[in-house]
Amino acid sequence: MMDAHDTTLPLNQGKLEEEKKTSEVSEVIIETPVENVDAVKEPEETTKQMDKEEILNRLKELAQNTENTNKQEIDNLKQAFYKLHNAELEAAKKLFLDNGGVEEDFLPEEDPAEINFKRLMSGIKEKRSVFAAELERQKEDNLQVKLSIIEELKELVESGDDANKSYTEFKKLQQQWNETKLVPQGKVNEIWKNYQLYVEKFYDLLKLNNEFREYDFKKNLEIKTHLCEAAEKLTNEEDVVSAFHQLQKLHQEFRDTGPVAKDLRDEVWNRFKTASTAVNRRHQQHFEELKEVEQHNLDQKTVICEIVEAIEYDELKTFTSWENKTQEVIALQNKWKTIGFAPQRMNVKIFDRFRQACDEFFKKKGEFFKTLKEGMNENLEKKKALCETAEALKDSTDWKVTSDALTALQKEWKTIGPVAKKHSDAIWKRFISACDHFFEQKKKSNSSQRSVELENMEKKKAVIEKLSSIDEKMDTDEATTLVRELMKEWNSIGHVPFKEKDKLYKLYHAQIDLLFGRFNISTSHKKLSNFRSNISNIQESGPQPLYREREKLMRTYDNMKSELQTYENNLGFLTSTSKKGSSLLTELNRKVEKLKADLELVMQKIKVIDESLREE
Repeated sequence: MMDAHDTTLPLNQGKLEEEKKTSEVSEVIIETPVENVDAVKEPEETTKQMDKEEILNRLKELAQNTENTNKQEIDNLKQAFYKLHNAELEAAKKLFLDNGGVEEDFLPEEDPAEINFKRLMSGIKEKRSVFAAELERQKEDNLQVKLSIIEELKELVESGDDANKSYTEFKKLQQQWNETKLVPQGKVNEIWKNYQLYVEKFYDLLKLNNEFREYDFKKNLEIKTHLCEAAEKLTNEEDVVSAFHQLQKLHQEFRDTGPVAKDLRDEVWNRFKTASTAVNRRHQQHFEELKEVEQHNLDQKTVICEIVEAIEYDELKTFTSWENKTQEVIALQNKWKTIGFAPQRMNVKIFDRFRQACDEFFKKKGEFFKTLKEGMNENLEKKKALCETAEALKDSTDWKVTSDALTALQKEWKTIGPVAKKHSDAIWKRFISACDHFFEQKKKSNSSQRSVELENMEKKKAVIEKLSSIDEKMDTDEATTLVRELMKEWNSIGHVPFKEKDKLYKLYHAQIDLLFGRFNISTSHKKLSNFRSNISNIQESGPQPLYREREKLMRTYDNMKSELQTYENNLGFLTSTSKKGSSLLTELNRKVEKLKADLELVMQKIKVIDESLREE
């Protein structure tokens, strides 16, 4: 730039070329005003991690310096605060409902932090409003100052006075212009064009010599080259938003710097414009990518909403199913927290949708547990009744019947639903203690009975040895009598250890079958003997199976008796005059005799059962 004391006269330069370059510079002013760049601020991720106290402390700091406060940061702090505040309200509401409260009766407690938050926000808003009003007033004042400067430049150009003598005043007006900063956005381009017009006119009028003008151009070239380099470095700046804001300042400096030599003007300007285009493109791409990310976030949040909304409440009928589904909903809530912002126009709507779906879920859960609580009281009464029954049976010595009864009680216990946790352990201990008492007593009784069973096992082994010692040369009648006596002795012996029963039974019947075949003992007697052994085994399970077996035999007896009567009636109609009639008569007589023998065997079996029941 030119020194105010330099008296070297300049040469007049072409006005049209200066005006053309001035017009080109004015046309590339960035449309986004420097003073409004907060409108495109990125969301602050750090506010997500802050608690209420940290948010309030940050607001206090901002309240002390509202002139440099970023509106986006204030909005982020507000959103973060109410996210925490609403979460606390939801937790308090859930606790209220879980404790049996009705949703309509829920009144949140006053939050001192919220009162402090609102007070700080109100103060900041008021200060920002004052600051904004003051800024607008200052812009209007600056506009009047710059209009006054233009008028003075106009007077210098149109006065006809020697421009060399006016140069010092011209430089003062330039300096005053550069020191006067912001004006209303709508006037920026217009006022700049007017100012540049008279600056160029003044330079055209100014008769500076070539040496002085080249010096001025050289200084301006150095400044603009430095601005080009600074703009080119911004293309590698990681923070594209910060790079965009810095570029605005560089443009302001570029406009405030005077012209360079004519042959370098296009080159310098194109270099600066190329760097500016690269920075602006990155800035635009950044926000396009941000929009894509926000849309992806919206898609993810929409899917989560649909999952919660699609819950089939009719299928949630147990405590476990509700708890499992609750864990799924909580997992979805945690997933939601990891997803970033949705587009601004949808961010609040999608959150309200998700919150409504979650509220509906926990409302349904509260209703279920309220009903479950009533059912638990009924279950408790049922289990108390089972306890009383078990306690009444615990000292019984009717081991088989009582065992079955307690087993049935235990099965019934499993069919009864849960009781309240505070009663669960106590009622179960009461029930199982009664059952354990009985089964311990039964175990002690069985241990004494085991010695008797072992003694019976030895007796039955002795019977088997006696049967195996019967010689085949023994007289048939004598052998038959001995076999029957040993069979009677076998049947009179009591129970043996369960694990030895089948083995002894097989040995016994194998020996009986051998002797029956050897001495041709009647089949009926053999069947009756086998039946006695079977009844002995059935008897171990209690009297009920014996009663069922007796009823079965009685039905068989009645059927066979009816069949016998039919045969006997038919015999009355047959004669033996023909060969065929004689053959049929013989067959019927044979069947009648067989039925009578079978009837006798059935009656004997019934007697065996009756004897066993009397022994019970």
